Amino acid sequence: MFSGHSKSKLEQIKNYWLERLPNEHTDYTQYKYIIYDGTYFHKNGCLISLMDAKKGKIISTIYTKKEGFQSVYPWFRKLKKQGLRPHYITMDGERSVIGAISMVWPKAKIQRCLYHIQREGMRWLRTYPKTLAGRQLRSILRTLCSVKSLKEQNAFINSYKTWISKHKKFIKSLPVSNVAFKDLKRTIVLINNALPDMFYYLKDPNVPPTTNTIESFYSRVKADYRRHRGLTQMHKIHYLKWYCYLKNSNTF
Repeated sequence: MFSGHSKSKLEQIKNYWLERLPNEHTDYTQYKYIIYDGTYFHKNGCLISLMDAKKGKIISTIYTKKEGFQSVYPWFRKLKKQGLRPHYITMDGERSVIGAISMVWPKAKIQRCLYHIQREGMRWLRTYPKTLAGRQLRSILRTLCSVKSLKEQNAFINSYKTWISKHKKFIKSLPVSNVAFKDLKRTIVLINNALPDMFYYLKDPNVPPTTNTIESFYSRVKADYRRHRGLTQMHKIHYLKWYCYLKNSNTF
């Protein structure tokens, strides 16, 4: 062993620290641009995190059975009491979480993750849409993540509105049970709901347009955690807490 300790001694050291949580002292008042996201560990629960968008630093996490209002609302309230009052939060379209945010931080603006909108819409439309309307809407969605200016924003919105005007009658003529109708309807609802909150990042460069930074972090967490499979649920949660703490401290 490089450490000079036996395997059993290393196991004792590991368990010692996994019985404890890091002693964190965070000044939440400094964080105004936040990224929110959650990731599931198979069926054993969900790690939900808030990341400082400027430095890519995880500022708080919880581990819960399921992402939703009941999980995040008390967490958000606790963070607000500790001084967290974000101006912008970049996240996906989880309605229950957005509802909790609006109750705890009513002045915070939600920047909808462009990648999530694009991915979800293109999933609904399928890889090879059977209708001309579906193919054209898919082409419009494909440009979303490349919008970098107000001019490109207007071009995207105008293209979408033109598409709506062109295909409205056709879509209404489709039987409600028709697969193409369901796919188009879901995608239209997705875009319409997200459109008011898609482009805050164009007015304020501190607002990230996607949650890619935190998703990349989650990929590394899961890759490293696989080396420690077999932990008890409590040790697993503590491991994830320590992981975030040590990463933020640049300890490893």
